[in-house]
Amino acid sequence: MSELAFQKYQRLVRIVGLVSFVIVVNGCSTASKKDQDSGPSQPVDWTQVKPVVPRPEPISAYGNPVSYEVYGTTYRVLKSSKNFKQRGVASWYGSKFHGRRTSSGETYDMLKLTAAHKTLPIPCYVKVTNHENGRELIVKVNDRGPFVKERIIDLSYAAAHKLGMTEKGTAQVSIETINFDSYSRPPNTANKRQARSLSQKKSISREKVPALDTRGKNRFVQVGAYSSQKSAQKLAKILDREIDLPVKISSIKRGSKKLYRVRIGPIESLEIATRLANTLNISELGKPSIVYQD
Repeated sequence: MSELAFQKYQRLVRIVGLVSFVIVVNGCSTASKKDQDSGPSQPVDWTQVKPVVPRPEPISAYGNPVSYEVYGTTYRVLKSSKNFKQRGVASWYGSKFHGRRTSSGETYDMLKLTAAHKTLPIPCYVKVTNHENGRELIVKVNDRGPFVKERIIDLSYAAAHKLGMTEKGTAQVSIETINFDSYSRPPNTANKRQARSLSQKKSISREKVPALDTRGKNRFVQVGAYSSQKSAQKLAKILDREIDLPVKISSIKRGSKKLYRVRIGPIESLEIATRLANTLNISELGKPSIVYQD
């Protein structure tokens, strides 16, 4: 694959994060996290809950759109978490969401010290101070929420337990992001990582561009087929905003029902089409497929 083709493909990878993020946020917003939520059903060995050690991490491909909308309110994700401070109400979420996908793409584990925030970039680390008892704790932000008025952060059950707020359910807190200026990094770690990344890119750039076959002009990746035109339009809008390739909606009748198909293309390179289909293969969308239309 050529360097240009690879760069385009890398951009396409961001789609998975955006689509997954929209699906997860919309799914979580259909019900309040506190409704019928609870802690673990079995006793917890709290000595096994590991403290969070902040470390510099790249921004996730998941959960970081420029903006998103929930309950009619538009939220804009911050470009940087540096020097961010906020004060307000914290809440927590537990077994109801345990094992589900977070907005970052990670699996939510209520016994890890994590949190959800509306606008901080994912991932980042924040120090949470409970002003009702003076306890402090560092957590990793890897999810979106809480979408309830005046609440500024949703803590995992473990984090809420450590801060002494599980029984009450909420607490007045302040949060402050961790800046890495004061954190020491293992020597040469960054340089080795950069060198490895450059080596991988050079290796990719040396790959041969696959030959185009005669079916390229009719090749598409069908992301999904929906009975709701509105759902198809919403997905198409996300895809169209993020990629260079055309995104189309076409309709077809199946018996008495009408389906709206979201397709990307035409894509002349079979390799690009295959990688794109694999990239978009997430459970909430179903399995994308390569199709040919006359």
